Amino acid sequence: MSARGEVIAENAVRFTRMLAATPERVWEFLTEPSRLPEWHGEGAIEPREGGAVSLIGGHIRGVVTAWRPQSLLAYTWNVFEPGDAHSKWPVSYLELALEAKGGETCLTLTHRPIPPTMQNQTMMGWHTMLDLVEAGLADESPKRSDLFPKNAAQYGVDLSNLKR
Repeated sequence: MSARGEVIAENAVRFTRMLAATPERVWEFLTEPSRLPEWHGEGAIEPREGGAVSLIGGHIRGVVTAWRPQSLLAYTWNVFEPGDAHSKWPVSYLELALEAKGGETCLTLTHRPIPPTMQNQTMMGWHTMLDLVEAGLADESPKRSDLFPKNAAQYGVDLSNLKR
């Protein structure tokens, strides 16, 4: 033990995806749960810094830490089991950065910290969310459950044995 500070390593997952839409349209899918019901479920994101985040019927809860329309959305991310007032998981942080590139948008998603035992499952989940955003932008509406098997195989996740 020392009074001096120390540098600690942090595990994160990051995705960068080009989307065939303007930042304004992508922003709608990231901030309006009704635009992406297969991901957000019953939920709401209060549109301001300090606003509450409650997704999938309160399964995911957090606080908005950055609200810069069409540019940056960030919020804390914590997983709750039904009836829990406190999560058994550590708080993590989600950042969704948007950058206009011609008529498209470069979306960079970063989620940190992710425990090593949860990295593949987390990547499967975010890959699925981004697939849903991309489909929604194309006026398609696939089911999350239809996308999970393909993405689970891609990341080596056993869907019958998800970590909770």
